[in-house]
Amino acid sequence: MTTDSAHAPAQPRTAESGARPADSRRTGGPRPRRRNRDTVAGYVFLSPWLLGFVGLTLGPMLASLYLAFTDYNLFTAPEWTGLENLTRMAEDEKFWSSVRITLIYVLVGTPIKLAAALAVAMLLNYKARGTGFFRSAFYAPSLIGASVSIAIVWRAMFSTDGPVDGTLNFFGINLGGWIGNPSLIMPMMILLAVWQFGAPMVIFLAGLKGVPAELYEAASVDGAKPWRKFLSVTVPMLSPVIFFNLLLEMINAFQVFASAYIIGSGTGGPGGATNFYTVYLYTRAFANNQMGYASAMAWVLLLAVGVLAFILFRTSRSWVHYAGDSK
Repeated sequence: MTTDSAHAPAQPRTAESGARPADSRRTGGPRPRRRNRDTVAGYVFLSPWLLGFVGLTLGPMLASLYLAFTDYNLFTAPEWTGLENLTRMAEDEKFWSSVRITLIYVLVGTPIKLAAALAVAMLLNYKARGTGFFRSAFYAPSLIGASVSIAIVWRAMFSTDGPVDGTLNFFGINLGGWIGNPSLIMPMMILLAVWQFGAPMVIFLAGLKGVPAELYEAASVDGAKPWRKFLSVTVPMLSPVIFFNLLLEMINAFQVFASAYIIGSGTGGPGGATNFYTVYLYTRAFANNQMGYASAMAWVLLLAVGVLAFILFRTSRSWVHYAGDSK
């Protein structure tokens, strides 16, 4: 025997009974609309950066990529030449001279700068009176950067009648000035780069603060000397910081321009000793009006730095150790 309620159709559950409406998530409810509004608002706030990126970075990069395959002198329409600029580059002796000078600067100056930064950072890592002052003093040159004013002062210091040459003459060392001597220009440029070691020094100092003191205590118990502690504890623990500084300083060294241009009077002198890659690129673009050739040089530099960075990342697997790494 059945009742009428057994044959009655099932009634849908309403919001009064505590159930959520079946179509609240499937139809365009308030939450999807709110998410859409948030997305639009986010892109509105990002639009100044996006416009700047497209107009000032991406657009010029694409334009220079096109010009790299053209003959363009600023006064006539670009003429498509294909790979002619690369062919001319391969036969250009001044181009290869600029590559050689820049590589010497990068391969010699960068390790010396990082070694000086790490040495000073280890000294400043000790708690002593006046440490804060010395940290600020050593970091100050990096705040100035490779500006034109610093290059002018550096040129005056190392000129024939400058204080550096005068001091050396007092001790009986007569070099006749550094500026006019092609063999002394590169050491002077490297000294300028090393003098501005403040930025990597601060990063090294932060990395040293993260090295556990227990590791040094364990090394002391094992009878390790300071040099062994440095090689077996400090260097492995700082390897990510060393890698970061090495990559950053290498990229910056390839882009050196202001100091080389000012010290060499914009001509790459003396004897082409300051004809760095970027200086020669600038000369080709704005002195010789060869924008197509200069654009090709810029992209070759970008690819070369990218390849070197890729090699660093690949080789870092064997010498960079991160916290929790099983290697």
